[in-house]
Amino acid sequence: MSKYNKLWGYIVSRSKDKMTLSFEEIKDILGFEIDHSFLNYKKELLELGFECKKISLKEKAIIFERRKEI
Repeated sequence: MSKYNKLWGYIVSRSKDKMTLSFEEIKDILGFEIDHSFLNYKKELLELGFECKKISLKEKAIIFERRKEI
């Protein structure tokens, strides 16, 4: 079980193809701040049909996008 399952569930449960979540919103969902380990865990989203499209340290936000079917 991943420590990011709450976040993945939140993303998958939305009917949006693309969404931006601030670091603060992610903290509210998870109950803790994301850390460097997020870079390893973000691969789990691929299995759920989403990807982490962009991490903006300047904007303190992450863009998540539904993967296009090939």
